[in-house]
Amino acid sequence: MFEHHHEKLLPRSIFLKRLAKYALISLSLILASLVIGMVGYRVLEGYSWVDSFLNAAMLMGGMGPVGTLHSDAGKVFAGIYALYCGLIELVAIGIFAAPIVHRFLHHFHLEGEHKQKQ
Repeated sequence: MFEHHHEKLLPRSIFLKRLAKYALISLSLILASLVIGMVGYRVLEGYSWVDSFLNAAMLMGGMGPVGTLHSDAGKVFAGIYALYCGLIELVAIGIFAAPIVHRFLHHFHLEGEHKQKQ
């Protein structure tokens, strides 16, 4: 997936393309999760699309739901969705950070090999 430890560091332009790709994957995961939350609030609680967006976005952001939940199904959904969002945010950050961390570690690995050869 990434260059092997004995390969040269990627040029900056290719690295930025890789970073953009992983940022897009991460953003897509977050947007898909937001849509899941919106649909859940819309179907289970009967909220409008705007209220569904607000509740899903606030929950994803760690603020919690804004509206009062009336049904047991809506409450269970909100709890499961909150746990899911906490996990998805960590996964999305990991996906986005992977190329950055890899480049950082790869750079220092190559630097260490260069010093050992001298």
